[in-house]
Amino acid sequence: MPELVGVEHYRRLAETALGRPIARVRAPDPWYLKRGLDARALGRALRGRELVAARRRGKLLLLDTSGDGPTLGLRFGMTGRLWVDGVAGVEELIYSSSRRDPAWDRLVLDLADGTQLRVSDPRRLGGVELDPAEDRLGPDAATVTTAELRAALGTSTAPLKARLMDQSRLAGVGNLLADEILWRAHLSPVRPAASLTGPETIRLARVIRSTVSLLSVRGGSHTGDLMAERRPGGVCPRDGSGLVRVRAGGRTTWWCGSCQL
Repeated sequence: MPELVGVEHYRRLAETALGRPIARVRAPDPWYLKRGLDARALGRALRGRELVAARRRGKLLLLDTSGDGPTLGLRFGMTGRLWVDGVAGVEELIYSSSRRDPAWDRLVLDLADGTQLRVSDPRRLGGVELDPAEDRLGPDAATVTTAELRAALGTSTAPLKARLMDQSRLAGVGNLLADEILWRAHLSPVRPAASLTGPETIRLARVIRSTVSLLSVRGGSHTGDLMAERRPGGVCPRDGSGLVRVRAGGRTTWWCGSCQL
């Protein structure tokens, strides 16, 4: 699924479309347009402008446009994929078909040189908006500091995993990434968030950054060491203990009760 790691691949792909004027905007699915946006208004806002920057905050892809134009915000949910010039930003999503089907296109920007930027989403779990409220998101997980993480955890008694996945506190961590991070940090996902000691918070901030970096190189959140064992009968890749399956923050969670404390 396109968590932070996948959306960073999309951001890099979107950079290849910069500097090309937008000749036509197609948004065939009204439900996919958010915050009162409709296809006509989207077209008026974007036609004739160039994409001048591709940014990311957490799972949100931000495409700035020329002049005084708006920022195009793209959210991909679990099944959204970005295509530019027929190239996919991520080749495979574990919860979505890798098939290319035009019926799944939710947004198409026809560029002046004849190429296209497309958002394809078979399950319609993402969305398109203009000038999204970026400041509603917490610090980006790829660069989070110890101080920022300490503030994100705060005095919350919520499970640690739930706090890490709260996008208003820390932007970009999804279910798979959270399990991998907490396993690598030797921390239980069901501990109260505020229970971490100073050294544990320092370690967790470091592991968040390093895990995001490693899985970005590998190609996605699904490439973590824990991934293959997130199943009944799965064992901890570190000590061989049987993994525990629980619900934390409303999400299925796999962890090692022996080495994650």
